[in-house]
Amino acid sequence: MSDVTLLTLPEVEALARRAHEGQTDKAGRPYAGHLAAVAAGVRARGGSDEQIAAAWLHDSVEDDALSSEWLAGAALPPATKAMVLALTKRAGEPPEEYAARILATPGALLVKEADLAHNADPDRLAVLDAATRERLTAKYARMRALLGLAG
Repeated sequence: MSDVTLLTLPEVEALARRAHEGQTDKAGRPYAGHLAAVAAGVRARGGSDEQIAAAWLHDSVEDDALSSEWLAGAALPPATKAMVLALTKRAGEPPEEYAARILATPGALLVKEADLAHNADPDRLAVLDAATRERLTAKYARMRALLGLAG
């Protein structure tokens, strides 16, 4: 067992907010709002601290806010690192492979469920143009089906 002190949830939150500073979501809102909503969704679903930390970091590698090398060396539990990597989409990866990786990684499904719930929030989608809203709604519904999530 190493003597490394793991990052606390407030430290992970601050780090994620800094890493995504200046980024916006599809509606033009600060990206950290999405991260906060996913973390809150994980907490509301009874998620562990490792899952909440993964929620804060779930898009960090995919969005190039943090590198996979940073993640590998970060003072985070192995379970959190595994969830972040599982939730990181890879270029050209079929949705079926992405879903299978999430399902194979303990804890990752709950984080993705909270992510999809926030992404598909009608209030959030309402500010997008109709074509984008329809495309994203179908995309999120397909991922929910691949993951075996209801509705």
